[in-house]
Amino acid sequence: MKLTAWAVERDGVKGRDVHLLVTVEAEADAPRAPVAVNLVLDRSASMRGAPMAAAVEAALLLVERAGPKDYLGLLAFDGVPEQLAPLRIMDSEARAQLVARLSALKTGQGTALHEAVDSGAAAIRRLFVPGARPKMLVLTDGEPSVGPRALAEFRTLGSTVAESGITLHALGLGRHYLPEILEALTGPSGTGFTHVDDAEGLPMATAALVAELFGEVGTYGRVFVRPTGFSELQCRHRYPARSEVDALSVGLGSLSHAFARRALFTGRLDSADWSLGVTTTWMENGDTRRVTVPVQRALPDSLEGRLIRAVGVELDLVAAESASWKALLRRNPPAAEQALVTAESALRELFELGVDEVPPRRHEERLGDLRRAVERKGAELPALLVRRARAEDARTGLSIVQHLPASIKAGR
Repeated sequence: MKLTAWAVERDGVKGRDVHLLVTVEAEADAPRAPVAVNLVLDRSASMRGAPMAAAVEAALLLVERAGPKDYLGLLAFDGVPEQLAPLRIMDSEARAQLVARLSALKTGQGTALHEAVDSGAAAIRRLFVPGARPKMLVLTDGEPSVGPRALAEFRTLGSTVAESGITLHALGLGRHYLPEILEALTGPSGTGFTHVDDAEGLPMATAALVAELFGEVGTYGRVFVRPTGFSELQCRHRYPARSEVDALSVGLGSLSHAFARRALFTGRLDSADWSLGVTTTWMENGDTRRVTVPVQRALPDSLEGRLIRAVGVELDLVAAESASWKALLRRNPPAAEQALVTAESALRELFELGVDEVPPRRHEERLGDLRRAVERKGAELPALLVRRARAEDARTGLSIVQHLPASIKAGR
């Protein structure tokens, strides 16, 4: 693992603050573990035609990328979930069966999302493969219409899945799925969810997820920060956090090739003499690794100092963007305008900082769309844009930093 911890001291609103950025990234040549992935695919009526064809194409990419030690399964759902292909090791016979099942998929009626996720997780738990990482990839384009529909029930389900050791990933397609539900399902796994505007974008989005699914090196990543000389310490990213004796413990989830994990901490000083002890742990090949990471102090205007600041500013940006959309949905244009101004100010600050690791241009189009929506006072809110912003907020809040190969970036 490549582990770094940089800290910078700056003036805060109520005194001196210290900002600590911990980055955990798998080495490029680290061997990945085999995976057991159950693909949970929505086949409700709204998937008929191009969406289903694109979903099948995306699923076939999953089959293509699976190695000979990986296990794949297929569960399709409309009003009823059905495990069409059990999780099997990807030998030639299993690949052929999975391809045939995917090619024969037909749409039905209803969307039993809760039962589908529950059933998909149960199928994984019935299979024990030593060393294989249990995972689930959910693709849906609609809101639940059969079975549980309350957000609290999906939060409970997401927590239950994560606590059983299964990492849940999700793709939301189009304008009708509920981003709050996908966020509730994936948040406990530390993955967030990915938004896709339309069927044309599905293969490329899946390619990025495939890199995440099939690149895992470690599991149960965790950072422990022990402060001295602080009156308080918090994690800015939305990872699950808890106090453990004299440390703040933050769970990072899975650690994969091409996907770094960042955790930004902010603490208020009550002493000029301060220190931070940082330890990271993760599971690798059945063993627990524990490494102490030396904290290096940086000047505010150094490259590292600007990176720390940029990560915080990006968090402010996506949070304000999400708040603006929520205000529009509540028919509160003044609050939407105020939040948008905050997001636009953060975007300008990102450009001024000029940090390559936190590119500001990827936020420009979304904020431009939001500006047009605010100026229309929220009339006929574009559902796709709302979902895109919520997905960006979820992924950035968990700091899943992509370094994808050029072939994936270009969609080849």
